[in-house]
Amino acid sequence: MTHSSLLRSDETLFRDPEVFEFTYLPGEIHHRDAQVRELAFLLRPALRGGSAGSAVLRGPPGTGKTTTVRRIFREVAETTRRVVPAYVNCLHDRTPSAVYRCIFEQVLGHAPPTTGRHLDEIKRGVAARLREHDAALVVCLDDANYLTAAGTFNTLLYQILRLYEKWDVRKAGVFAVTSDLALNLYAEADASVRSVFHPTEINFPPYTRTEIREILADRVRQGLYPRVLPKPLLDRIAAIAAGEQDVRVGIDLVRAACLRAEKDGRRRVSPGDVTAATRAVTAPALRNRAAGLSTGERALLWWIAERSRDGADMASGAIFEAAQEYLPVGKTTYHEHLNALANAGIVDLVPGTGRGREVRLRYDAGDVATACKPRTQPAKSRTDHELP
Repeated sequence: MTHSSLLRSDETLFRDPEVFEFTYLPGEIHHRDAQVRELAFLLRPALRGGSAGSAVLRGPPGTGKTTTVRRIFREVAETTRRVVPAYVNCLHDRTPSAVYRCIFEQVLGHAPPTTGRHLDEIKRGVAARLREHDAALVVCLDDANYLTAAGTFNTLLYQILRLYEKWDVRKAGVFAVTSDLALNLYAEADASVRSVFHPTEINFPPYTRTEIREILADRVRQGLYPRVLPKPLLDRIAAIAAGEQDVRVGIDLVRAACLRAEKDGRRRVSPGDVTAATRAVTAPALRNRAAGLSTGERALLWWIAERSRDGADMASGAIFEAAQEYLPVGKTTYHEHLNALANAGIVDLVPGTGRGREVRLRYDAGDVATACKPRTQPAKSRTDHELP
């Protein structure tokens, strides 16, 4: 890159654009030392000729579950033949046939024939390779909650964990990963599965703002040329990602803001680039969160967004009183709705004095109003009913 004020058509801001892809595996896993140690402990018996343990990995989206497992699996594959790791994305592969084809390809290094191959033949091929190297199989079922929705969770766990009974191989280990915190994968297992599935639960809490900034700074150093992203803008992006509790939002924001600057032929990202990228990246997340609200919660959220745009008092007590003109609702229901909005990650309820907590939107007020705009605006008249 030259030092002229504008980029030439053959220049780029990206030293390595792959660094900002979700499939990228960083050289170092930040702030997941405890989780790495637990997974390594479960793999250790297999390295000594025994069987690997199993685990359930739980945590919100964007907390490093997939990256941590894939990084460990790559290190295992590069350093030993005693353990054969197989990663399965259950969002895409959720039938027994699809899952076993995925395992076959990673164990044998090539895909099985697309037709005419019975499932038992695929299992036989996997087992033969495991016996050849006296290796233990470890399968990661990422997004395993999709298996429960498809009704194949118990079937697959039973078959994988009991491969040793029919095919004379070491007992396999299973790492089941889920971002659905309301789902207990062990409770989803039936009695026949629980007899062989004794998972360690490994939790992945959301990254803090400081941790997200460190992760993003590492990606920026690897993926961008120097001085492309000013530090104050990196701080701003880290704060946005922390608000979303998803480091992937921050990675995508860096990429999108840089692409916008590059398209305009500029060598440095501007605050306007970050603002535009934020609306493009976070709008889908906002729509998804708003879609999960009840009719009453959406109506209250729309009123809060309109009030915020007008610069009005955002104390919860003031909002409650003002809302009575448009959305008559009792205090108990009002606070239930308010807590639901906070649990959905759309508002923050900040302790205050006087008239209760301050209600702060995590998103642009205009975007919130658009995401939950009612089909007909509330009438300015009092009634005796409450919000649904």
